[in-house]
Amino acid sequence: MAISDVKEYTHLTQEEVDQLGRELDALRAEVEESRGAADAAYINRIITIQRGLAVAGRVTLFASRWRPAWVAGAAMLGVAKILENMEIGHNVMHGQWDWMNDPEIHSSTWEWDTAQPAEQWKHSHNYIHHQFTNVLGHDNDIGYGILRMAREQRWHPANLGQPVWNALLATLFQWGVALHDLDIEAIRKREKDPQVLAKQLRQIRRKISRQIGKDYVFFPLLTAATGPANVVPTITANATANLARNVWSYMIIFCGHFPDGALHFTEEELEDETRAEWYLRQMLGSANFEGSRLLHVMSGQLGYQIEHHLFPDLPSNRYAEMSVRVRELAAKYDIPYTTGPLHRQYGQALRTILKLSLPNRFTASDQHEPPTPSVDRRRRTDAERPARSTQTGDWYARSSGKVTS
Repeated sequence: MAISDVKEYTHLTQEEVDQLGRELDALRAEVEESRGAADAAYINRIITIQRGLAVAGRVTLFASRWRPAWVAGAAMLGVAKILENMEIGHNVMHGQWDWMNDPEIHSSTWEWDTAQPAEQWKHSHNYIHHQFTNVLGHDNDIGYGILRMAREQRWHPANLGQPVWNALLATLFQWGVALHDLDIEAIRKREKDPQVLAKQLRQIRRKISRQIGKDYVFFPLLTAATGPANVVPTITANATANLARNVWSYMIIFCGHFPDGALHFTEEELEDETRAEWYLRQMLGSANFEGSRLLHVMSGQLGYQIEHHLFPDLPSNRYAEMSVRVRELAAKYDIPYTTGPLHRQYGQALRTILKLSLPNRFTASDQHEPPTPSVDRRRRTDAERPARSTQTGDWYARSSGKVTS
């Protein structure tokens, strides 16, 4: 069921929604004012650990022709790539650590170890996804252009292949994300600005060349110094590490956006949406998962997806403590707070993928209310998306170029 009015859905008055917004603003201000040495030490420690694992993995692969060294090297490299993508790169590029004024750990300078250029990620993810979270036709992350993830999305015979498309997306996740900001449909219909397309393709080509050259040419040839027999094992170890990173990041992202309880919205919700209503939409459209501290670090703290969507530019290491306050507010205002074990959240997302591969008439809705009419599957362009008020801090205003006061 897609929601067109979050106030009506939650049965809250405008005064109650505004008060919720003020309480969340107060929480944001409290964390902003308390950022300090302990937070800076945290991100620097994580970066040190990640780089240490990457170096140890690379060095171990100099003996990759021996099976134990191959396993150890691939494992350390895989963990390093997961940490770099999830807890470091993703969060640094959100501007979470810009307050430190460290030019090496800053959203304007960080380029992460994956195929999509940082500039395109910050547009497709930080601006489009976080501003238009789960709004049908506006948020391109709803199915990534290949999966039908809401009953309101029109069914197409190609959706019958969703189990296959989903497996390919998980396996090749970094390559799918690399193309995410291009808008393939607009290219096919010749609606894409040729100059913008050419610039994006040049960025992607350079980034992919660097990634392939690093993982599958430079480092494998480097290990030949201790014997030519190390080259092929090093290539397979790098491929295994990348595969582990792809599948893990895919699963974590799907667990935060597609379990039962993570709602979708129609574009009517965007009309005159206030900051407080934006907060409410984030709470209704996101889902958390439970687990150990290590699990949360390895997932980039996205087990606290609700808190991340409320405060995407606040330090990720603070989400755990913030979640206690957010959950209390959810209870206070009788707002759903969707959470559960990791396996259950992904199981529900997978069930949705399989179920929506079929037309609606063959499956039953999980919602009591009838779904809204189906919507155009076409992606909206930036020009078609409404200008947004400043919802998440100055960094988003600077990055999107479409933010109003």
